[in-house]
Amino acid sequence: MDKISLAGVVMGLVAILGGQYLEGGSIGSLVQPTALLIVLGGTLGAVLLQSPVHAFKRGVVMARWVWVPPVIEQKRTVDDILRWAQLSRREGLLALENFIPGIKDPFTRKGLQLLVDGADPERIRELLEVDINTFEDEMRQSAKVWESAGGYSPTIGILGAVMGLIHVMENLSDPTKLGGGIAVAFVATIYGVGLANLVYLPIAGKLKYYISRMVASREMLVDGLVGIAVGDNPRIIEGRLKGYLQ
Repeated sequence: MDKISLAGVVMGLVAILGGQYLEGGSIGSLVQPTALLIVLGGTLGAVLLQSPVHAFKRGVVMARWVWVPPVIEQKRTVDDILRWAQLSRREGLLALENFIPGIKDPFTRKGLQLLVDGADPERIRELLEVDINTFEDEMRQSAKVWESAGGYSPTIGILGAVMGLIHVMENLSDPTKLGGGIAVAFVATIYGVGLANLVYLPIAGKLKYYISRMVASREMLVDGLVGIAVGDNPRIIEGRLKGYLQ
């Protein structure tokens, strides 16, 4: 569990609701199902229109990273690379073939297989960087789902406000209906801006952070494999890879 994310959500809600209470307002006045429907439904529709199906689905699944971060074992990767480097210097690259069946990550398995097959170092880097670029592009497209929601939500909130004001204008002769229309108008704006800046954009930012770390971890692996391929000393490889650790 990412406790800082939980703390951020709680702090944001407490600040907004607490400010409303301290100003003498009713917290219940911020609860407007109609305004929420307009903002959530409109934002979802806009995001669905913009996003490919696979990117949208992956983006929704990736949202859990905010609470349960993905496992990025950079230290373990460094240890594995150093073990491979030491073994290859003693027994040759073919000795690394025994490690391939036990590797679950397809990217790591592909890189090690290229190394064992005796591929040229630059060719190894070239092939694996294509995979890295494709992976990064797909992940960022998925994270953009939340970023896009953060862009559309305030505008949909303003749309809800205008709709509420139209309802008010249509019922000027009936004072009993004015309050509800005005409430929807202003609360829709609060929902739109609040969801964008307290939910959607922060989620997008955190997903981008984890994507950057995952990409860096893959680049570190490529750097280590190329170092083994050119015959670098394990100590040199270790010193270079430690620069990637966070």
